[in-house]
Amino acid sequence: MSNAERIIRLNTVLARTGLSRATIYRKIAEGTFPRNVKISIHGTGWHESEVNRWIANPVRYRADNDDASRREDADRGEG
Repeated sequence: MSNAERIIRLNTVLARTGLSRATIYRKIAEGTFPRNVKISIHGTGWHESEVNRWIANPVRYRADNDDASRREDADRGEG
């Protein structure tokens, strides 16, 4: 697994984005922040590459592009 596809936890997402927990979950519901992924019964995390993509351009980010960008990365051998 490359560094770009690591799973990062909420505290790391909070530190990198500067957003509050409530804002992150509101933005997920709006589709303007990457969706979290279940990693255990009680745990979730985020694909680091998706969070990095949001950080690079938060205004234009749309969560419905996550699957398409992952396919493009895989096609380029980055995923």
